[in-house]
Formats: sequence, C-alpha cells, structure tokens
Amino acid sequence: MGTTAGAAVWGRAEQQDFRSRVRGTLLGAALGDALGAPVDRMDLDGIREAHGPEGPAGPVAPAHGRRGAVTHLTQLTLFSVDGLIRAQVRRDTGAWHPPTDLHRAYRRWISTQHDWGPDERREDDGWLAREEWLYARRDAPRCLLLGFGDRTMGTPDAPRNPGERGPEAAARSAPFGLLVGWEPHLVVQLAVECAVQTHGHPAGYLAAGAYAVVVHGLARGDSPEGAVRRALALLAARTGHEPVSDALRRALGAVRQGLPTSGRVAELAGEGAAHGLVAAAVYCALVGEDVRHGLRLAVNHGGPSAATGALTGGLLGALHGETALPPSWLAELEGRPTILELADDFAMEMTQGPALHGPAGSSPGWLTRYPRA
Repeated sequence: MGTTAGAAVWGRAEQQDFRSRVRGTLLGAALGDALGAPVDRMDLDGIREAHGPEGPAGPVAPAHGRRGAVTHLTQLTLFSVDGLIRAQVRRDTGAWHPPTDLHRAYRRWISTQHDWGPDERREDDGWLAREEWLYARRDAPRCLLLGFGDRTMGTPDAPRNPGERGPEAAARSAPFGLLVGWEPHLVVQLAVECAVQTHGHPAGYLAAGAYAVVVHGLARGDSPEGAVRRALALLAARTGHEPVSDALRRALGAVRQGLPTSGRVAELAGEGAAHGLVAAAVYCALVGEDVRHGLRLAVNHGGPSAATGALTGGLLGALHGETALPPSWLAELEGRPTILELADDFAMEMTQGPALHGPAGSSPGWLTRYPRA
C-alpha cells in the first residue's frame, strides 16, 4: 500500500508541525461535527429562527443531551486513527494490509453500539475501545450497521451497500490524509478500499478518496486549491469519477462568485450525497475567513450539517493546525482528552514508530495500547 516517512527524516520542527496538523485535523473534524449536530437536517428557516442568519455561533445548543456532543462521524474517525496505528504496528509481523486492519477497527466500533460498556472488551481490543464515552449511540445510519455488522469485508470488486453514496465514509477518511509519507495515489486507494466497506456507489467511495487526498495535500503544506486540483488529476483515471470531479470543479468555481452565502453551500451540498458535501466542505474551507467562519458557514444549511461541518473542520484543521481552532469551542467538545491522546499517539507512531516496536527493541506499553493481534 505504501510507506510512511521514516523517523530519521523528521526534524524537531517538522515533528511539531505534523503533530499540530494531526491535532488540528482530528479536533477540527470533531468541532464541525459538534457544531452541526444540533441543527442536523433542520430546515434553514428553523436554523435562522433558533440561531440567527449566520447560524450557530458555537457549540452552545445541546445535542444528544449535552453541549459539544459529537456523532458517530467522530467516533468512526477515531477508530480510523486506531486502525492506522495498529496497521503500522502489525507490519512488523509481516502482515501488511491496512484495509483489513481498518475493518477490524470499525468492527471494534460497532461493538460499542451493541455492548453495554468497556468492561466487556477483550484484552487485545486496545485502549480506545475501553473509552466509555464512545459507547454512546449517536444515530448511526443503516449502511454503517450493515457494512460492519459481520466479518465480511467489502472490497472494490465486491463492495457493501452498492447503492450507498452518503457522506459517512468520506467523513471518517481524514486520517488517511495524515499519512504524509505516502504517495497521494496510495492515499486515494486506501481511502477507497476502506470506504467500500460501507459505501458501494462510486459517488460515495470516490468522494472519500478525493477528500482524503485533499487533506493529504493540506497536511503536506499545499495550498487548498492546489490540493483540490491534485485530487481532480488523481480522480480522472477512476471509473465513475464524473459526479465527484464535477462537484469539486463547481466548488472551485463558486469561490469566484462573490461573498460566501449559505445558499451557495446548500447548492453545492445538493441532496446530501458524499460528493456534494465534500464539495461544500472544500468551498467553506476555501472561502472561510478563519476556522470559526468556515465552520459556521458549513453547518448553516438545511441538510446534513454534522457531516458538512466534520468534513470542513478536517480540512481547516489540516490547513491551519490546532492553534487556529476556537478555544471556547474546544472547551465544550465532548471527548477532547481522548482525541488529543489519540492524535499524539498517531503523530508519535508515524514519526517514531521504529523506536516503539522495531528490531532494536519495543515498548511493552505501546503494544498493550495497540496490540498486534
């Protein structure tokens, strides 16, 4: 599938920048999810009546019984990170098929939706599956429950839910873009192979691939427009890419149509399929004056606001890093300590992996957190 950058090529400043972008991506996606959750699929008139013409001013309205609550989108994004770390650790054993490791991670997530709590977990499930707050059920759609409901893993040749083109696979794909040592086409391929585990329509899985590689470009320091154009170039060779490519081109064109409006976001989002929401997120990331403005714009429409917010937050976090995120919003965010811990573990694995589980020695504590099994 590709390789991550070796620890020897990472200078101290590069490691710090990378960790900031990893934190920014994961926290930003969670913030967008939390901002959109209370108004998810509320009509625009209802949003304006409750929050004014600019939409929610922050994660101040309750969802799922609390302010700053995240949805299944953030839960699955965290298990994407967990699966990527486990894939790197398992590589020492000679086993190297990241989509399988991601499927195992997503199966650990779906167990949280059925089990009573972390006391039921096996020793080799690792630490993330023991985080009690992740056992909250947050309206996961049927395509996720079916796709991860048994051990059969969808593949590009035999995808699960062949007609599904919703945004859920794309919204859990930001972590693939943080594999900055991988070649872009391998990032696309991994995101696609993981997306088809639940979303079998090309508009669903290719949107996930496009989104991941845009995050990848931003995390490596590319301009937003440059990252999108690279995604378009990589999509061109993929069968069925036209809806995704057309949506991304519309997003780039919309930037030149004057001041950003919620109507333009709604037009790009369309009926709420993955390619439309990825395009809307790209637009919000391109025109947002800052993270706060971009996220408010992303959720202020009568569609899947949580998914649009999560997708936009991942892009803005990868672009600007964690210090650009609104502190008052972070203070309300559900699960923030877990997200930070996981982000730092991911950054350490990707920059210092050989020192944690390499030929020269290994850390027993690390292998307890991320078992090879």
